[in-house]
Amino acid sequence: MPLPLTPPEVVERLRAAGCVFAEDEARLLVAATTTTTPAELADLLTRRVAGLPLEQLLGWADFCGLRITVRPGVFVPRRPTELLVRRAARLAAPGSVVLDVCCGSGAVGAALLASENSLQVYAVDIDPAATACARENLEDRGGQVFTGDLFSPLPRSLLGRVDVIVANAPYVPTDAIARMPPEARVHEARVALDGGAEGLEVQRRVVRAAPEWLVPGGHLLVETSAGQAPQTAAIFAGHGLTPRVAHSRALDATVVIGTSPA
Repeated sequence: MPLPLTPPEVVERLRAAGCVFAEDEARLLVAATTTTTPAELADLLTRRVAGLPLEQLLGWADFCGLRITVRPGVFVPRRPTELLVRRAARLAAPGSVVLDVCCGSGAVGAALLASENSLQVYAVDIDPAATACARENLEDRGGQVFTGDLFSPLPRSLLGRVDVIVANAPYVPTDAIARMPPEARVHEARVALDGGAEGLEVQRRVVRAAPEWLVPGGHLLVETSAGQAPQTAAIFAGHGLTPRVAHSRALDATVVIGTSPA
């Protein structure tokens, strides 16, 4: 049986592998294996050093103060997406119908329900592995999850009844995926990353379809990059939505918000 790894040894190996937050990661890995054998900590550490995302190893990600279940291969929610949650929460009155398109693990919908549990949240993603996670994160909170391409699997009864649509649609240009960290490009589904040649392909599809689902005066919020925001806003305007752009320097985040005609 191998000798137990000490926390300083875990930190040293993580730092040698290039983990920027080695101390924090070591603390989480050690805490996750306090009731298991030394071999299990060694196995987690080996897999982390090999490049597996920490969140997928732990089985959860910290997002908006919540523990969001994350399974292997599923997109890990990032801190910049908290801006999407904050802006949507401002616009969603109690009882509002909220639709989370490209929901991934369901982190955005879960965070919105944590802020206001009377919301009616519907979430959809094309990846069955993602929607399996989303069900774990949303259904106990009252959300409903659907698997399919964008709006296609949703109940038609929602047409014209949605107050807020949120979308962290993939917006990485195809050629840029090769330059992403291996945690993302190797261990997350490509469908959650690839936004087409300019990174705007899925956004265009979301914006084109959104107006028929929104109530008059409803809102569509799409996470994007600062560089893409002017193009995203132009896409909104081209489909009858009045756009504005929200930035957060602290989160390094950008969201385009479009409002349908009242």
